[in-house]
Amino acid sequence: MHLALPSTPMRAPLRPLTAPLALAVLGALCLSAAAAELEEGFTSMFNGKDLTGWEGKPGWWYVEDGCITSQSTLEKPCPTAHYLMWRGGKPGDFDLRLEYRLVGGNSGIQFRSRELPNWDTSGYQADMEDGTQWSGCLFEHARGGVSMRGQNVVIDADGKRQVTAMGDPQELLKHVNHHDWNRYRILARGSEITLEINGVVMCQAIDRQAGLAAKDGVIALQMHPGPPMKVQFRHLRIKQLE
Repeated sequence: MHLALPSTPMRAPLRPLTAPLALAVLGALCLSAAAAELEEGFTSMFNGKDLTGWEGKPGWWYVEDGCITSQSTLEKPCPTAHYLMWRGGKPGDFDLRLEYRLVGGNSGIQFRSRELPNWDTSGYQADMEDGTQWSGCLFEHARGGVSMRGQNVVIDADGKRQVTAMGDPQELLKHVNHHDWNRYRILARGSEITLEINGVVMCQAIDRQAGLAAKDGVIALQMHPGPPMKVQFRHLRIKQLE
């Protein structure tokens, strides 16, 4: 005797997602992944969708593929440096982390800086370039290179510098991805500043110079004059330290 098996209702075939719905799902997944990656104690500085919380020169900064972006071309050159200002405060001691991609030219991340007219700044910069000299260097507008890649620099109150080599600049540069994404970390605590790219310490400084060693200030992203270039930033987050 054969037992009759209950009939199984037929299911409707799955329909492919429409393009708008697929993009919405993908966007939700990306935002969820970004939230999951936010380390304990860190605050996101960028929502991945628009420039809420940031201000810059009109017509130059926008969001592309979830990244803060600026670009110059032959048809639209950048005659002078300008910056996208973060309006979330003027932190002093902090751990700042982000990812950047640079094709052509030069850019940087200002911190503990003074905001100037015409979207300009003056102060410390975690430098980067599509070249061999400035990526991973601590720059400052009044003094130039405060600590170059591969250096540990101590600056006394009177400006006297003590420079100690902590790595070969060209070997350190091999850790920087050319025309691809890099992880930049700025650790500022008191007079001590450390810059890392892709988990590798690029330079360090202890800056006590009177009148120039800033304790706090604005954070900003740089658009640099010169040949055509494109710079993008993503996953910006900060942890303020006591």
